[in-house]
Amino acid sequence: MTDAISHRGPDGEGFYIDRFAGLAHRRLAIIDLSSAGHQPMISENGQFILVFNGEIYNFQELRSELEQAGHRFNSNTDSEVILISYIEWGEECVIRFNGMFAFAIWDRLNDTMFIARDRYGIKPLYYTLTPKLFIFASEQKAILEHPDVKRSVDFEGLIEYFTFQNFFY
Repeated sequence: MTDAISHRGPDGEGFYIDRFAGLAHRRLAIIDLSSAGHQPMISENGQFILVFNGEIYNFQELRSELEQAGHRFNSNTDSEVILISYIEWGEECVIRFNGMFAFAIWDRLNDTMFIARDRYGIKPLYYTLTPKLFIFASEQKAILEHPDVKRSVDFEGLIEYFTFQNFFY
């Protein structure tokens, strides 16, 4: 699946797999070119795992606020700011983000996934549900690489998209 979108991140790839979740990431290093910025990024306590696409423009201000609250950082990335913001503020962290983004955070202890994207949908986030899986990616062709995904057209969905240029379900 990551090979299908290798052009999105030529600077590396990473994987996280446990009994309920698998996360993969292709990296385009822009802000912090060091290995500290590799993804999936795991929180210091090991509970949360992040994959992120985009840029948080106000990450330095948020980082300062989080440092004042007692958090420590291992990188200079906006990725780590997202991860620690989620730890500090939960799902409400997205309200504080100024930028273009799509990300997912897996909570290993509670077996939950939080997925968000920017208000305007600048960064793509596609997903599908199969009888057994929830699959998401930044491009549809990555999803289509999964063997459980059927390659067929949903004609009702197509009509909805052509009518409204969006899906409402």
